[in-house]
Amino acid sequence: MPRTRRKRPRKVPRSEALLSEHDRGAVPEGLATRRALREMGLSPGDNTGPVAILRCRLCATRPNWSCRHPTRGFLLRVDLAKPKRVPTLAQELALDRALAARCTCPKCARRYYYCLPLRTVGCCDPCAQGYEPTPGTYVTTTNVPVTHRLAA
Repeated sequence: MPRTRRKRPRKVPRSEALLSEHDRGAVPEGLATRRALREMGLSPGDNTGPVAILRCRLCATRPNWSCRHPTRGFLLRVDLAKPKRVPTLAQELALDRALAARCTCPKCARRYYYCLPLRTVGCCDPCAQGYEPTPGTYVTTTNVPVTHRLAA
């Protein structure tokens, strides 16, 4: 039995698009993507949804059609954005403990600078393969008491 061919989505004329669309480099002042807001140190805040669509590069060559590609971006209002929240010291300590659990080998008790494959291997690569690790790959502890080792 032959398979039916999947139909492509219907092209929507730009005039019938629900949100206004802007090409890259032609975005009006006061609109930005989530990534641009993050670079400005802002969070979306009171934005309830996108105000406009940032068209992909392919659709910039087709001005009469609406952009429906997954690479399009959604634009938010900058005036409704709020500053990012700063984590408390307790939140940073909890984050550091969680990262320490992922980066510490249970066999040799060394804390590495990268996350270890504890679910699959169960320990660090030097313990699993039986060789001495390179000194630059793990955190060397000192005898001086440390006030805090926060990740952020």
